[in-house]
Formats: sequence, C-alpha cells, structure tokens
Amino acid sequence: MKLRYIIPSIVAACTFTTLTSCNDYLDKQPDDRATIDNKDKVSKLITSAYPEVSAILVSEISSDNVTDNGKKYSTLPQVDELYRFKTITSESNDTPRNLWNGYYQSVATANEALQAISDMGNPTELNPQRGEALLCRAFSMFQMSTVFCMAYDPQKATQYLGLPYPLQPEQSADTHYERGTLAELYARINDDIEKALPLISDASYQVLKYHFNQKAAYAFAARFNLYYQKWDKVIEYATRALGATPMENLRVRQPYSTAAGVEDYFNMYVQSSQPCNFLLLPAYSIAARVLTMGAYLRYAHNMTVLSYDTYWALSPWNPATGTSQYTLLWAAHSLYGNNNFILEPKLEEVFEYTDKVNGIGFVHIVDPIFTGDETILCRAEAYAHKKDYTNAIADMNTWAMANLEPSYNSTVRKPFTEESVNAFMNSIKYAAVHPQGEFEMSIKKTFHPQGFTVEAGTQENILQLVLYMRRVTTMFQGLRFMDLKRYGIEYEHYLENEDALTFTAGDLRGAIQLPNDVIEAGLQANPRLNRDEQEAGKNNASTSSLIQTPGTSEIVREKLN
Repeated sequence: MKLRYIIPSIVAACTFTTLTSCNDYLDKQPDDRATIDNKDKVSKLITSAYPEVSAILVSEISSDNVTDNGKKYSTLPQVDELYRFKTITSESNDTPRNLWNGYYQSVATANEALQAISDMGNPTELNPQRGEALLCRAFSMFQMSTVFCMAYDPQKATQYLGLPYPLQPEQSADTHYERGTLAELYARINDDIEKALPLISDASYQVLKYHFNQKAAYAFAARFNLYYQKWDKVIEYATRALGATPMENLRVRQPYSTAAGVEDYFNMYVQSSQPCNFLLLPAYSIAARVLTMGAYLRYAHNMTVLSYDTYWALSPWNPATGTSQYTLLWAAHSLYGNNNFILEPKLEEVFEYTDKVNGIGFVHIVDPIFTGDETILCRAEAYAHKKDYTNAIADMNTWAMANLEPSYNSTVRKPFTEESVNAFMNSIKYAAVHPQGEFEMSIKKTFHPQGFTVEAGTQENILQLVLYMRRVTTMFQGLRFMDLKRYGIEYEHYLENEDALTFTAGDLRGAIQLPNDVIEAGLQANPRLNRDEQEAGKNNASTSSLIQTPGTSEIVREKLN
C-alpha cells in the first residue's frame, strides 16, 4: 500500500480547510525539514508531533452516554452514522478519515524528530526530546487503537487486527504496510513508553502542561497498562504520577460551585495551573458543538441518561434517582442545558477567528486528556483486579474527598468501606440491556470481561462502582466507550419508532471502520458480521423501550436545579 494512505501528505492533511489548518511546521518546504540539527529545532519539531485531532466525538456518540431525542431534532450525517454503528461515509474534523490522517501525521513528525536526534548521534542532552518524541508516537498510536481496534484481550490479541506502526521517516511513496495484530501493536506502544519514561524531564519544557511532563507521561503509562491488563504496572505508574499525597493532584470540586456560569466553569476546568491537569491537548473539533452546545439535539446526553445512568443516578452518594436534591456529587450541581441535552461545562468550543466580520475561523476544543482524578481511578481498578480491596477502597475515598460534598440537605457522606460498597451494590438490580422503564435502569451493568475474569461479590462490586466513578469523571471525554468494550457491557442505542440497536460483548463494531480510501488502497478492513454491518444487532422486540423525557426544541443552557 502506498505511503500517501498511511502517512498523509501535506495536501491530505489540509483537506478540511473549512474547519482545520495545517500546523506551521507542515507548511514549510521539505528542504527546511532537512536542517533540523540542534536542540532548539528538534524541540520545536516535537511540538508539532502532538495530534491536533480528537476522538472524543466518535467515542462519545458510540457509547451509552447519549440517546435519541427523536426525529424532530437535527443531527449531522456522521453523528447519525456513528450512533447507528454504521461505517462513516461523511467527512469532517471528527470523522475516521481525519483522525487517521491527523494521528499518522503526528507519528510521522515524531519519527522525523527521532531520526534527527539519531543523525546527531543521540547526544545525552537530547534525551528528554527523544523521550517526548517516543511518547508522542506511542500516544497517537494508542489513540488510534482505541478507535480502530478491538479492546485488548490476551486470548484474542494475536487474532485481532492491529495497525501499521511506522518506526522511521519514510523514504519511498511505494512503502507498503500491513496491519499486523493487536498484540504486535500493543507491544510496540509498550516498547516506546518503556523507553521514554526514564528520559522525560520537566526541566526541558517552558509550558509544562502542554507537553508530556513526568506526571502526564506516567498517567499515560497507567491508562495504557490498564487497557493492557498489566495491573502491577498500572499501580506503579499511577503512583509515580500521583505522588505520596494523591489528594494534591486531584480536582477539588468545591470551588467550581462558585463559577459564574458556563464560560467561567470551563476556564477553571482547563486552567494549566490546576495541579490535577497533567496534560492539556487542544484539537480542531466540533465535539463541543455536538455534545454540549445544543447545536444538534437528536443524539445527546439528555434528562433520561442523566437521571438514571450518570450524574443523578441512584448511587452510594445519592439516595434518590432523577434529582440533584440529595446527591453529594459536586459536578451534579453544576449542570446546564435543558431536557434534551445536559452538560457539565468541561467541554466548550474555542473559536479562532480568521475573519471576524464574516464569522470565519477554526473550531477548537481543549481536552484535559490526563488528570489526577482519572489516574487514581485507574489505580483503584488495578487494585481491585489484584483483590487488594484495602488499597482500592483507599483510592476511592481519596477520589470522594475531591468529588463529593461532606453533606448536602439530608445526605451525609460516609467513607467507603468494603462492607458499605457491598451493601449498596447488592441492593440494586442489574440494568437491563433494553430497559422498559426507569425501574430497569441502574448504574450496575452485567460484565462480559474481554480477556480477564471478575469474581462475583466484593471484586465485582468494587469494579462496578469504580467504573461508575470513571463514567461521571470522564463524561464528554470519550473514555466511556473503551470501558464498555473492555468489560463487554451490552447496551442499546434507542431509536424513535425504529428497532433499537444493540451493542454486544465483543461487538466487532467496537473497532470503527477504517477510512474508505485506506481500504481501497489495500489495507485490510475491520471485519463485520455481514454486509450490512451487523443489522442483526437490532433489538426486534423493542421499538421504543426507553422512556424519554419530553423536551423542548429551544436551545437553552440554563443551570439545572
């Protein structure tokens, strides 16, 4: 397969000129690239190795964080295709083709930096730059794996398809690639991470939070190893990221309750001065416009999902369902929107005007992609897998100190104990895949683990609660879809007056289909059960299973009470 389909050319990278732009480095002539021969030039080049695309929209719309508000509301073609688990034929910033181009462009840039360092003799003074370039390459490939591949299963990883993993700048347009296996892909990501970690130095950065500083590097390593099912490494690396006093690296939510509104809340959330924000990544993306701005209301995180599955669901810190009256979750009192879409203002659009008079410019988001809150939950999950329940509960209590109020109305927070977690989780029913009403909805999901086992009782109960904590912590950041894939959690995508669509354990559609031009160029497509991409996934017994809350067509983002 030819190079231009794997490492996109400058022309391909600039395809979506209405929404994106090429970075400054890629606009330069090739002759300029050949002169990377000192530390400053290498550092500047590596800045361009961070991806400017985001998988948030693809992952959120594919997950159970959204549902159908009905046909009277509008959506975008690619969002409709994603929600229906179809191959995406549309093109925009957030579609598979642009993700493919954007992530591989970052890999190509990282490889150029690594080659330049090698050409200079791999001097010790460039070790931090070498480590950063390795992490940028590993991170882009990891992000692609979460989109285009199945969840890692050690029993099936040698059968599942991986992705081409370029390790050096390409010399020929006739370079051929093979996808290889998921086992090979994860091994290469792991190799890059392991080589990079000892090299990272915070002293090499002027703006720490926009680079792979040490905390961000170890948080990335912890998340990767969580998906890799290397529990000891998760604990080791999460501990390196969090330090001896993890609370100092968590997002203390109380100050957010004083935010003056959506913009103020968002500005607080993405501040680089927040110790919890390990790495901030800007991207060209309309994810905020679709997910939190109410511009397209058909598929959204609405009042139904909010009330029974996310922020206002029955939980150990909320004795009621469908209300914020008792919940201790700080974020549950900082929600905006209306019945059709509910948001926590952590994902907002940042518009870069190129022509303010005509309203022309580039659409950005800023994602705190690695944070202390998510990292401590990675460690809690790993402890639970090792049946170290004492440490798992300790991490859950640390998370609670930052994210839950001491008391609210008649509810008073008590520390989690093994007994209290078991008592609560044993008291609630498993959620139905196709709920016929709110009484069949629950934060407790049936697990079909992909490549690992979960023991009934304490282990499952702790993992159930940790996954729910991860869900409300990482809402609107795209991580839920990987948790669904990893644990084989089955769920439906409700469709008004149509058969609901079912995402099943080990569902092949969890690996988003490759861009069509990449397949046409010869790279193997992700398999599907049939030509219509698993139309049998429809739940023929349920045409309107989910009770929907009546909404309003007016786009209003008022604070919810």
